[in-house]
Amino acid sequence: MPADTNPYGDIFGGWLMSIMDSAAGTVASRFSKGRAVTIAVDGMTFHKPVKIGDVVSVYADVISTGRSSMKIDVSAWRRIRAGEETDRVTHAIFTFVAIGDDGRPRVIGE
Repeated sequence: MPADTNPYGDIFGGWLMSIMDSAAGTVASRFSKGRAVTIAVDGMTFHKPVKIGDVVSVYADVISTGRSSMKIDVSAWRRIRAGEETDRVTHAIFTFVAIGDDGRPRVIGE
């Protein structure tokens, strides 16, 4: 939406990053079977702008795990609303930690 753009009509990178974090968080919660929080984002580079009206798709997959942590590969793609061609606009690795009700790390799946 226009409120999420700079004066040139490009979507703010922070808006896109929040959408990617939300996608990664959904994957992390499902994988860990409970609450999980972002602790790091590695290597985010913006390759192409996202314009007002573009359709944005975000894909996230767990690529490695530790005792309580998960690394999630996240890519965002755009498609011009009236077209079929897609472009990857950014990519990053998000690290999440599974936490318990006490806010402390817990073993994944417990």
